[in-house]
Amino acid sequence: MKSVVQSELPVVVIGAGPVGLAAAAHLLERGIEPLILEGGDSIGASLNDFGHVQLFSPWRYNIDASMARMLTVSGWQSPDLDELPFAIDIVEKVLRPFAALPAVSRCIRLQSRVVAVTRDGFDKVKTEGRDQAPFVVRVATPDGEVEVRAQAVIDASGTWGSPNPLGANGLPAIGEEEAAAQIHYGIPDVLGGARSRYAGKRVMVVGAGHSAANALLTLAALAEQDNQTQLIWAVRGSSLARVFGGGDADALPARGRLGTELRKLQESGRLDMVTDFRISAVSRRDGKLIVHAIGADGTKKRVEGIDEVICATGQRPNLALTSELRTRFDPWLESADALGPLIDPNLHSCGTVRPHGHRELSHPEPGLYIIGAKSYGRAPTFLMTTGFEQARSVVAAIAGDMEAADRVELVLPETGVCSSNLGDAGGSCCNVETSALITIDEPVAVQAGSCGPSRCGTIPSPSGKAISIPVKASNSCC
Repeated sequence: MKSVVQSELPVVVIGAGPVGLAAAAHLLERGIEPLILEGGDSIGASLNDFGHVQLFSPWRYNIDASMARMLTVSGWQSPDLDELPFAIDIVEKVLRPFAALPAVSRCIRLQSRVVAVTRDGFDKVKTEGRDQAPFVVRVATPDGEVEVRAQAVIDASGTWGSPNPLGANGLPAIGEEEAAAQIHYGIPDVLGGARSRYAGKRVMVVGAGHSAANALLTLAALAEQDNQTQLIWAVRGSSLARVFGGGDADALPARGRLGTELRKLQESGRLDMVTDFRISAVSRRDGKLIVHAIGADGTKKRVEGIDEVICATGQRPNLALTSELRTRFDPWLESADALGPLIDPNLHSCGTVRPHGHRELSHPEPGLYIIGAKSYGRAPTFLMTTGFEQARSVVAAIAGDMEAADRVELVLPETGVCSSNLGDAGGSCCNVETSALITIDEPVAVQAGSCGPSRCGTIPSPSGKAISIPVKASNSCC
């Protein structure tokens, strides 16, 4: 896909997290110069933000093969692949040693926040000659804004810096911004640096995912040490099956245990539970928060006397960076368009996603790829190993090695629960067996089973040459 005009320019990689650095490793192995632009002042800035959290995926899912190859040459020793790292371990034991390699360190620019990407001399409207023009990446640095040119752009900036608000309608709740000093977005270090903020306080955790589970369990541990600490768990729905997960059926045991421990906490009576709680407003009285909500039937609800709120409602992508480029996103997940049917949480919460690579991740703008958590948009099912495989495929495509780019190899551990059958006592409907292969040829579509609406029933095939992907032999629910 490289043009003569662009071939001597670097490939800009946005973000120096695990997926961005994996992309850089694959580029370097293929002799292509990366320019890694990181908005933070350190490598792995997002992971640093929740470094105290132990991941539920072991090391084997958190080390990119290309990075490992380059590190091993320098004398690096791999951690035990079956151990569970903390987020900070990923930074300290992999990302920083990799970034310190001479071939890598010269390509990294910290405190370089990308604010926009466009084409040199072309706005979004103009077509003729567009694919021959370099990308122009505008970057905010401590010394002011600068522009760099690139042959391709890989956006691995993630979503951690763009949390969803408390408001159930997708907008900040009325009064949320005014109450910001008493709201934390993400997973605070409750038993460490943030202990004094939550000890002895009445704390509401909002959310029904793994981040909320982590926050609740650490708050429960704090409450055992300080019995004045009170927990309230607020969720928008009424079913807790998804957040409790698949238990022993989960292929990642630590993920299964997380849900099991949360279920035990909820059943113990050590926290107050409010369901069908769709937050609409936050107000203050006497220094404390009142959280207002509306139930599915229109009933007005509220919880008073809240000292602190932990908003663990997930993240969303910042799409403003590429607003002057030609992009195509899923209309409601804001994921890569072709991934939408595979990862839509309205239909399933499967840990296994059909293999995908550069074709599904490409956009109408040649040379632009969005990978990592940002490629999943607002969907909550992303695992780091997915991003590593995305990076490998995308870099192969940029290098013009289409055989390697189409050889997508992605098998993810199942959650043991799928929302298509949450009420079913049977097994997950999301199994993918790597032994069965089908070939996709343009313009044939892949049928994904008989359950669910049409979004689940047909998955658009990638354009271009045929590829083989694993599918389940029996009926499958996406």
